[in-house]
Amino acid sequence: MMYQEITRVSLDEFREKTYGKRLVLLYPQTPYRNLFLSHFLADDKQTLVYYCIPHHMKSLREWLSDMVTTLQASYPTFGEKLSEAVKKKSPSAEYLAESLSSDLSVLGNKPVTLYIDQLDYVPFDEKFNDFIVNFIDNLPNHIQWVVSSRVLAYQTWRDYVANGIAVVLGTERRANDVIFTIEEQIKPQLEVYAFGRGHAIVNGQEITSWDGALPRNLFFYFVDNPLLTRDDIFTTFWTNLPVKEATNVFHVTKRKISERITLWDGEKDVTYELTTYASGFYTPSPLVVRHYDVAEFQSAIDTAMLTSDMHLKEQLYRYAIDLYKSPFLDKMEHRLEQKDENHRVAQWIRSRRLELQQLYAQALINMGRICKNRNELQSALGYFNRAVHELPEREDIHREIMQLYYQLGMKADVDRQYQYLKELLDTRLGIKPAPVTAELYTTLSRS
Repeated sequence: MMYQEITRVSLDEFREKTYGKRLVLLYPQTPYRNLFLSHFLADDKQTLVYYCIPHHMKSLREWLSDMVTTLQASYPTFGEKLSEAVKKKSPSAEYLAESLSSDLSVLGNKPVTLYIDQLDYVPFDEKFNDFIVNFIDNLPNHIQWVVSSRVLAYQTWRDYVANGIAVVLGTERRANDVIFTIEEQIKPQLEVYAFGRGHAIVNGQEITSWDGALPRNLFFYFVDNPLLTRDDIFTTFWTNLPVKEATNVFHVTKRKISERITLWDGEKDVTYELTTYASGFYTPSPLVVRHYDVAEFQSAIDTAMLTSDMHLKEQLYRYAIDLYKSPFLDKMEHRLEQKDENHRVAQWIRSRRLELQQLYAQALINMGRICKNRNELQSALGYFNRAVHELPEREDIHREIMQLYYQLGMKADVDRQYQYLKELLDTRLGIKPAPVTAELYTTLSRS
């Protein structure tokens, strides 16, 4: 039950999604990868063969050689043909794939799950791709291959998802399957994560070089604001520059962003614009599939606040809380403040961070009230304490916490909570707790 509560996916749903699929891809950038392993362990109808790649491998052959040695400790009869293959001077990817598939057959006729963890430790080169193609083609019918990796190269896996051979897990609560969104026209797949220090992934590969801070800052500004005018952009980034000079810098910066959003067309990398310009506005380009954690977060909270379905409301609040890993673009403005011309960008980040922090706190408060109404007092207390950490000056949250401490028989904590609130309000605002708060404390203390 714990795993179902955390992943929001039941074991029956999990089995249904993976049934008949030769390949299961556990999506990176999700907190549920290891929890999915527990689903396999809970299925006594399947044999789980687990192997975790221990470190970066120099080649495909080195990986397979280590896997044979490791698995033979648990399955002594495994790996006869693959052992011979990896000893050859230059075994082809096709030969290695066929040898592994053949060795898997000796594990029996019952369903077998081959779970390979940390596959990104193997070089993703041409030989690796050839191996993948041949291995999946030769995979025995009773074998299901599960891949867990911190990076999943889009080009390697896309066709298997499109053809229904593979299924992607870990994107259940997202608006799309992120890099494995299948469309008639192949498009660059962009993932943007702004909760935390901020990073972006294109086609499964993280952008590690931005050619300066300005392209990175403008990139996040574009992604976070789906409708912008040129005046909006110039006021935030180049308010002190003449319009002509600002225009030149803007187009150079925008081109640097485009150079990082590419897709291989079979002959070369083609660049794509992040935005499109029409009727005086910059809007998201329809030629790029994007996932943005902040947009998902806001959408979940907006829908939760509007729906009357309590089950859906709770699911959406939980999802939003899961998404909020850290404050928006955490500490990014500190670097910007060192340059006077970037103070408006820093101001935008700080303002946006506060807005999202307040939404996050409200989601925690609403979850606290849902739990409290169900008499789940410990859970409610946890949510309210997390909320007051975000918004320490909200007296109504402090009152909720005091009442819960009292109901749980933690009377000393009632006093501590009230004293903490008194000191906080005096230090920050120079005021005393409101009469309603003081009266509640008096009532609970006397009781």
